[in-house]
Amino acid sequence: MTIAIIGHGYVGLVTASIFADLGNTVWVVGRTPSKIEKLKKGITPFFEPGLDELVKRNIVADRLVFTLNYEDAVSDAQIIFISVGTPSTSTGEADLTSVYQAAKKIGQTLKRYAVVVTKSTVPVGTNREVAKIIKRIVSGKIPFDVASCPEFLREGSAISDSLNPDRIVIGCESLKAKELLLDLHKPIDGERVITGIETAEMIKYASNSLLSTKISFANAMSFICDAVGADVEEVLTGVGLDKRLGRSFLYPGVGYGGSCFPKDVKALIAISKKHGYNFQLLRAVHEINQEARERFVVKVMKKLNGVKGKTIGVLGLAFKPNTDDMREAPSIDIIAKLQAKGAKIQAFDPVAMENAQHYMSDVTFCKDPIHAARGVWALLVLTEWNEFKQIDLLKLKKVMKKPYLFDGRNIYDPKKIKNLGFTYVGVGRE
Repeated sequence: MTIAIIGHGYVGLVTASIFADLGNTVWVVGRTPSKIEKLKKGITPFFEPGLDELVKRNIVADRLVFTLNYEDAVSDAQIIFISVGTPSTSTGEADLTSVYQAAKKIGQTLKRYAVVVTKSTVPVGTNREVAKIIKRIVSGKIPFDVASCPEFLREGSAISDSLNPDRIVIGCESLKAKELLLDLHKPIDGERVITGIETAEMIKYASNSLLSTKISFANAMSFICDAVGADVEEVLTGVGLDKRLGRSFLYPGVGYGGSCFPKDVKALIAISKKHGYNFQLLRAVHEINQEARERFVVKVMKKLNGVKGKTIGVLGLAFKPNTDDMREAPSIDIIAKLQAKGAKIQAFDPVAMENAQHYMSDVTFCKDPIHAARGVWALLVLTEWNEFKQIDLLKLKKVMKKPYLFDGRNIYDPKKIKNLGFTYVGVGRE
């Protein structure tokens, strides 16, 4: 098939590369000349394992084409994906400006039948509005359909997730659209969930909100475990052995972050409010997520008797491992709160330090963990990178001023760390 994808952000670029690698011709439309020129050379704008190779391979094969011109991309496309950003507004609602701008451009350049598919995470009713916009603008009587195919990619494993999904959700009302989308996804395994448009739009919000709820529940359990002297990791292991529950996402820490969970939780709260429902559970999920960060800072302050004038080392800045994404990363809040109390920060992350400079100031970015640990009163682990799990902690301890280790992701065995001479502070396991 010939496919057009509007947007070359995380979802757009990964989706384009996967479909190109499956043999389709994929046009990717952007709006920033410098970014498009870099993409034409195979230079990707973010880190995702395996993506660079996938992009370069399909550029060479002439299956992946980047352009600023909608007409080039849309004129021959059978399927057009809208994969643009929907960031949170000040009220928590999804900002749909880019989605509706894309719809207008599609309407102006549509020359033949196509299915216009919203892959961006959007509130219920957005696809209906996209259809109205295109219908008002499209020339003549060119037919088209709209559909919703939400993505379920995890940063750090997006390529594997794309090729081996649990499910493929297709929300549409037209038989022709359904058959085209089923045909496009034929090489990919996964349960097919065929629904109405509104249901498909809601599935993505429900999924991300429930996963966020599991994380916040784990963090709430860590708060009470700290208070009563229980080990939250052992508690949640015992809970997770129940097949009805499982351990997935029941991991306490310094809170969730990234471009999806915080945004989608706030958006579903806003959607519910708009329709007359006070989603108290999700409000608590959001509040607990913020509280997890605040409690971690309080632990540091308490153990060190304040941080004014003290240097603190940070290992891990990205919101999760295997990505350079700093959006809503817990490290941003934690570092800012410590700086406000007078701490000096030196930090290391394997891939996210360049991006981190756009989100934090007055931080010394170090070339490796040893330099991040040099002369510090404490080390804070804020991202569970694999390289931190096997790091030579004795080497770090030798260059530290004080041997305090605050494990914000519970990646270490407390007994082993204490035997190395550290004062260990985890989450829900003191």
